[in-house]
Amino acid sequence: MNIRPRRLRGSEIMRKMVRETRIDKSSLIYPIFVKEGTGIKEEIATMPGQYRYSVDRLPKALEELLDAGVNKVMFFGIPDVKDEVGSQAYASDGIVQKALEKAKAEFQGDMYLITDVCMCEYTSHGHCGVLCGHEVENDKTLELLAKTALSHVQAGADMVAPSDMMDGRVRAIRSLLDRNGHKEIPIMSYAVKYASAFYGPFRDAAGSAPSFGDRKSYQMDFHNRREGLKEALLDVEEGADILMVKPAMSYLDMVREVKDRTQIPVAAYSVSGEYAMVKAGAKLGYIEEDRIICEMAASAYRAGTDIYLTYFAKEIARFIEEGRIG
Repeated sequence: MNIRPRRLRGSEIMRKMVRETRIDKSSLIYPIFVKEGTGIKEEIATMPGQYRYSVDRLPKALEELLDAGVNKVMFFGIPDVKDEVGSQAYASDGIVQKALEKAKAEFQGDMYLITDVCMCEYTSHGHCGVLCGHEVENDKTLELLAKTALSHVQAGADMVAPSDMMDGRVRAIRSLLDRNGHKEIPIMSYAVKYASAFYGPFRDAAGSAPSFGDRKSYQMDFHNRREGLKEALLDVEEGADILMVKPAMSYLDMVREVKDRTQIPVAAYSVSGEYAMVKAGAKLGYIEEDRIICEMAASAYRAGTDIYLTYFAKEIARFIEEGRIG
């Protein structure tokens, strides 16, 4: 035989030399939940090992991330008060705004701060925008999303990430940021976001479950591929700097599609349900947690992911250091 693929698998040194998929800690983003109050580090029941932090406890959590080699976070806010129009999302003294100010003051230049821009955690009805009857009114919501993004930037956000799936939200945010002198702030759009059962634990973590109905009129049907490409290309036209596919694990075909059809970085969000399944399976002894984490991450990067949002960011950073992945 002239061709023997096993020649390149004969040793660890050889396998690493010819590895096609490279993973670096600089591509990791850790999602973190912040809530009103003081002295709070509250474990999330459906996501063992993940916590809700009050602003005063936030610095310690960020220090642990930096020590692990992870220097990028995405904030999700949990307000005390919710109303029909989600006013705490864009309030200057909102929970995310306070978290940004704290993090920026204590970690200036060391931690890159990204914010989720949506209404669902802040509205009394749990939907991602302003309601007209039982329907989310797209165009009225755009103004509030843009106001939210601007308030985050004014509080210290380095990047904003709209996750609402309203039509035209990237353009609305880009326009308002530019008019207010923030042309340098990038937008990472949740461009291809499916209506997924994988979000269940997150809705417990953030208290964002809708009080009626579902989000299928704005999040995407998980059967659809071409629609995902349509959403991604529209967001590029509107000024998105990074495109996200969410969830990750069951949608890596879409990561590849978006990667092949666009010229900007692609992110994938390994969501709460993926995290919870790994934790539950490992607790039962059915899987090897560390190996599963590595395999899931590698599969995302192999599919074309440039940026990986994951609750396992600290673990993956450690595995990279140990040479178990990367």
